[in-house]
Amino acid sequence: MRRPLQVTLLVLSGLGLLHASLFTDLCLRYVKPSMRPMLVVSGFLLILLGIAEAWSRRRPDADEEHAGHNHSKVPRVAWLLFLPALSLLFYAPPALGAYTASRAAPKAVAQQDSFDPLPATSPLPMTLTDFTTRVQQDRKGSIKGHTLQMTGFVTPDKAGTYWDLTRIMISCCAADAQSIKVRVYGIPALAANTWVTITGTWHAGGTLGTKSAMAALDGVTVEKVAKPVNAYQDALPFPASR
Repeated sequence: MRRPLQVTLLVLSGLGLLHASLFTDLCLRYVKPSMRPMLVVSGFLLILLGIAEAWSRRRPDADEEHAGHNHSKVPRVAWLLFLPALSLLFYAPPALGAYTASRAAPKAVAQQDSFDPLPATSPLPMTLTDFTTRVQQDRKGSIKGHTLQMTGFVTPDKAGTYWDLTRIMISCCAADAQSIKVRVYGIPALAANTWVTITGTWHAGGTLGTKSAMAALDGVTVEKVAKPVNAYQDALPFPASR
């Protein structure tokens, strides 16, 4: 790869990062929002490096081309670096979804010793994490009898007897993704990766307040909702789109 192409690669990579982090929200498919400023800065730095490289090489140095060869060349495999740079500009990989969730390690639910009383709101908005924690650790069984409302995306089951309301969470980037799921009974599954808000009650199974209890719902209603900008968090339900 000759120097003009190296300059092109630096500039393309910088433009790709800026496209993903400054001009669009594509970066949120792969990293947490807190990393966005660093990606913007990196994009500008890559472009500046490309410009500086082009400026410094306006004329070939004699000592670099002595004896008829140029030591500035890099391995041909470096051509492969153009693929991720062009991908960010023209075809960014999709966000993680049902395919990943069906294979990702389940997120461990943190131990919790005490629980606040649940409000009388019906349906009661709740995160998947809070629901799972209360089902498996709240020995008072306060979740029983409440009509609950949760939001996530659909992960179908191969057998078709149930489906999972799912959230994927990341600590840093998509590489460390973990999923949390609530099994849904009584409502046919929509297409994989469809974002929905579901209303239902705890599906009895096991002993409430212990790990034998199922993190599952008997679904009552389900409504499609728009995918959130930052999908990698376990947030409370948001209004369904009409």
